[in-house]
Amino acid sequence: MTTTLTDLVPYEDATARYDTVLGIEVHVELGTRTKMFCPAPAVFGEEANTSVSPVSLGLPGSLPVVNSAAVEFAIRIGLALNCQIAETCRFARKNYFYPDVPKNYQISQFDEPIAFDGWLDVELEDGTVFRVEIERAHMEEDAGKNTHVGGATGRIHGAEYSLVDYNRAGIPLVEIVTRPIEGAGDRAPEVARAYVQTLRDLFRALEVSEARMERGNVRADINVSLRPAPESPLGTRTETKNVNSFRSIERAVRFEVSRQAAVLDAGQKVTQETRHFHEDTGQTTSGRIKSDADDYRYFPEPDLVPIAPSREWVEEIRASLPELPAARRRRLQGEWGFADAEMRDVINAGAVEIIEATIAAGAAPAAARKWWMGELARTANQQGLSLEELPVTPAQVGELQALVDAGRINDKLARQVLEGVLAGEGSPEEVVVARGLEVVSDDGPLLAAIDEALAAQPDVAEKVRGGNLGPVGAIIGAVMKATRGQADAARVRELVLERVAQG
Repeated sequence: MTTTLTDLVPYEDATARYDTVLGIEVHVELGTRTKMFCPAPAVFGEEANTSVSPVSLGLPGSLPVVNSAAVEFAIRIGLALNCQIAETCRFARKNYFYPDVPKNYQISQFDEPIAFDGWLDVELEDGTVFRVEIERAHMEEDAGKNTHVGGATGRIHGAEYSLVDYNRAGIPLVEIVTRPIEGAGDRAPEVARAYVQTLRDLFRALEVSEARMERGNVRADINVSLRPAPESPLGTRTETKNVNSFRSIERAVRFEVSRQAAVLDAGQKVTQETRHFHEDTGQTTSGRIKSDADDYRYFPEPDLVPIAPSREWVEEIRASLPELPAARRRRLQGEWGFADAEMRDVINAGAVEIIEATIAAGAAPAAARKWWMGELARTANQQGLSLEELPVTPAQVGELQALVDAGRINDKLARQVLEGVLAGEGSPEEVVVARGLEVVSDDGPLLAAIDEALAAQPDVAEKVRGGNLGPVGAIIGAVMKATRGQADAARVRELVLERVAQG
């Protein structure tokens, strides 16, 4: 059945009547110097078909050799995911024909993965912790990249011709496969997003990958199925391929739930197939009938011996693991003195590293959070950017706060300085000088402004002498206006009271 946008069941209705089950396969490109089975450099952005070798091109007679660094990285990932590490495992040939697979098979792992039976705790936006069970994490090589030229969709259907770049062919991958993710209910999109985001943070902490989703370093295949109730058998799943942003993961799950509910409501069967997600519409469209494992005709790779990591080596790797993101966030929260809600806001905004760097640049934790979660977060939202994409660095925010701490600018002036930094006018110091924003510290101009304000409001002095300090605010406001906000309000108050006392 072809489901149109108007056929969709509203998401809330779909989740009220069906139980959503997820399965997520995440591929991460490992940050090794060379490819998985050959010495060709593993680089990004090179001229097409220059980072290749006879092995990655699948030329006759070429033989693979395992990259030991990739094996170590795979073990690091497995340990961080609380997996068991296999005492022995082997590679297999996954047979299928596609132009970006030059050998007509992919070297992967099938029945003997290097890591298995793990779990990962995922924290949702409201602080709820959801455990995702990991079935396996296995090693494999990436395929090349097809570019379909012409046509309206950028896909092979309707294209005038296709080009293949084998630079990516043979890049080391680890694929992490979950067990069915049950019990998420109407929060399934949020769980999917949070899980992949947690993995991305983990890869970076382990230093096994740059984990840049926009480059395809991390790609997620999102499996969705519906069933009438949690106790019912699993429904037929679809697999939305290569979703590479957190927002898209969330949108893809929501769309598939609504689409599959419409199919089931119409008395039809969901087709087991791969699907493509479209950023512009937020919809998925049919790709091809989904193959089962038997269709790939797996058999052991005859050119590679089994991998048998010693228990001593595995324990050495375990001992070398860095502080993992969840533990690090708990430690930082304690050091910074943030309340749970404040820390969740920081985490949800992806601002932990930025705030940490700002504190390292000299700002107090509360000040760093104030700037990034206040003024800068508002600017980022207005411009549709992430905090990292704003044209301001943690060092500059630290410098800005140092100017405030030194009394050279106040908070109001600091916002003007920040505006200048974001506009590309230079560092906070340069903006202060260029715009003439420094606080007026000379009492002479302040006293002149105070005398002028008192003369304009002669009744204020009498009221103050009579013990009514309320009208002092009006004088301070007039002085701040006269100095374009560049006076220190506390110092102005002191001078006003001194002036009135002098009579």
